Amino acid sequence: MLDSVLVANRGEIARRVLRTARRLGIRAVAVYSDADADLPYVHEADQAIHIGPAQPARSYLDATALIEAARTSNAAAVHPGYGFLAENADFARQVIAAGLTWVGPDPEAIEQMGDKIRARNLMERAGVPVSPGTREPVTDVNGAVTEAERIGYPVMVKAAGGGGGIGMGAAADEAGLRAAFETARSRAERFFGSPAILLERYVERARHVEVQILGLADGRVLALGERDCSVQRRHQKVAEETPSPGVSAGLRERMLAAAVHAGEAVGYRGAGTVECLVDADTGSFVFLEMNTRLQVEHPVTELVTGIDLVEQQFLVAAGEPPSFDPAPFELGTVRPAGHALELRVYAEDPVRFLPGPGTITEWAEPAGDGIRVDAGYQAGNTVTPFYDPLLAKLCVHGADRAQALDRARAAVAAFRIAGPKTNLAFHADLLISPGFVSGDYDTSLVSKLRPK
Repeated sequence: MLDSVLVANRGEIARRVLRTARRLGIRAVAVYSDADADLPYVHEADQAIHIGPAQPARSYLDATALIEAARTSNAAAVHPGYGFLAENADFARQVIAAGLTWVGPDPEAIEQMGDKIRARNLMERAGVPVSPGTREPVTDVNGAVTEAERIGYPVMVKAAGGGGGIGMGAAADEAGLRAAFETARSRAERFFGSPAILLERYVERARHVEVQILGLADGRVLALGERDCSVQRRHQKVAEETPSPGVSAGLRERMLAAAVHAGEAVGYRGAGTVECLVDADTGSFVFLEMNTRLQVEHPVTELVTGIDLVEQQFLVAAGEPPSFDPAPFELGTVRPAGHALELRVYAEDPVRFLPGPGTITEWAEPAGDGIRVDAGYQAGNTVTPFYDPLLAKLCVHGADRAQALDRARAAVAAFRIAGPKTNLAFHADLLISPGFVSGDYDTSLVSKLRPK
């Protein structure tokens, strides 16, 4: 096992990685910017190193500063968490070149999956279902119009590089396409440094379902189950659950098998996620993208499997076998133990979902059977506008979905945060909404709950 690790991240995920490192006896080093000096993770680390001002480009995105922090602290490895440089192949290569262990997949796998078009083409060759779409990047609007006519409307317009739904938009006709293309292109260039655009056939009633994979040190790839991530605002996830109430046993078997093929196609090592779109009307699915890192919503998988995914990341990086028996997962005989939900608690308006930074004057977390809170803040901390406004992840486990929902409702009611605005009121509404409670929902659910 590794003896020390630098966590190249902040907030909730840094605290999460530190927790497992502490349990395993791994010396953990934190890094922090000017804005984060008083956050809990900084004080909980064995050592904390200041890396720059609040602006991400001058701190958490500064590869040179991060590697220097690792050298200064004599850390043996670097864990990138999620976001920032977690899916940056060049950073991974710099870490390895510095003689450090990279706690993540090979840089080549990151690079192959980092471009959505390249990833689509590779997955199609590997036999993973993909939707009709562009095989080459689209860089001008007239080319987009030509491709959309070939694919057939409606189409989804998205950045070819980068993860998540930033700038993503659907178009039902040429006029809508021209508008969506300009929005997607400008945001792609701003956030990902490339204006390249991907067009895909738009699924009218789609569920966003992803499969957690784990590539072992010996080359085997396991599928640890699926998560439903269809509760989204602005194409960004806000709640997740497992198992998905919209996935049949047969569909689940096909999706898990496809995810394993996807991982094998790139020689995947460590924790990763194969994201898919499921047509709620036909029950068919297509590959969406692969996230070559730990997901924000990984706790729900941990709750129904009993597997600490951060621990497995450390073991794989060290060339060690997993801490659990992988054979049942290979045979497909493992069933999730109960049901789990994750509610992302953001410092944002619960109606319009606009960020609302501020100083936290009260923080009281819920507790009890099946309740887990992964938090990045506490009372007295200030939520700044420099970073994503995620405050905490409220995770709930129950013997079945009904019990998990009951526990989640009680936990949301008991979670007290004062100071900045939060979306706890949204979660309270979500958990009693007929669409969510029934399990028969798709990615349009939030827009129905919070119509503009």
